[in-house]
Amino acid sequence: MPVLPALVATDLDGTLIRSDGTVSAYTHDVLRRVRDAGVEVVGVTGRGPRLRTLSAAAVDVSRYLVCAQGGFVLDLETGGVLKATKIAGAVAAQAVQMIEERVGPVLVTVEAGEVDHAPLHGDPSFEWPFPDPWEPADRETMFSGELLKLFVAKPGLDVEEFFAVARTAVPDVIGEVTYAGLGFLEICPTGVTKAAGLAVVCDRVGVAAADVLAFGDMPNDVPMLAWAGRGVAVANAHPELKAVADEVTRSNDEDGVARYLEALLA
Repeated sequence: MPVLPALVATDLDGTLIRSDGTVSAYTHDVLRRVRDAGVEVVGVTGRGPRLRTLSAAAVDVSRYLVCAQGGFVLDLETGGVLKATKIAGAVAAQAVQMIEERVGPVLVTVEAGEVDHAPLHGDPSFEWPFPDPWEPADRETMFSGELLKLFVAKPGLDVEEFFAVARTAVPDVIGEVTYAGLGFLEICPTGVTKAAGLAVVCDRVGVAAADVLAFGDMPNDVPMLAWAGRGVAVANAHPELKAVADEVTRSNDEDGVARYLEALLA
């Protein structure tokens, strides 16, 4: 049976966080017990640093937080930024053009701000589904500077089909196309994955990939689970992630991460 690793890395939305947007008291308690057993616990999320306070609250035993699909890594104890990778606006615009050549016009929102609650900016008709700050902008303004990542939507096209097309349309030298389970895709700087971001933390604390236990639910978690010594998908995970996982635990709504970890504590 698996034993406690040196480091536990967990995705947040759809994995640690339940469908109602909460993390159970049971899960918080198990994570504290894991930390108290000497295991480093790291939150690894697609959310950008603009949501650092919200993200840190979900995994409140973590000193380190990997954000923006791995492109931005924070030391929450010191406030230091350990990694900040960005994509040039002109390159991001090129990626969008490549996708539009395949599927026609798309809608775009960009993320550039690093501070808490920094607003997103997007095409006026992009329907941002969350309450965090979002402001309309024209494409010239959106692509005028460096970005952490961008969100791309194609209304009327199934998002799984859109993902399949977009990931072949944009080469890795332009950007990393991924899908986190929402109604749109994300394009990150070349080389940015959750595995790459987590590796920054592991190098800092002296933990090898083989000693990492990682949890996730969507295609954006595939690099992390493939890189970690042991990868566990929650029951509600996307088939693409389950295909690379070593095990499948219960769903996020059943506290699957905590139940798996509690068994290791026994």
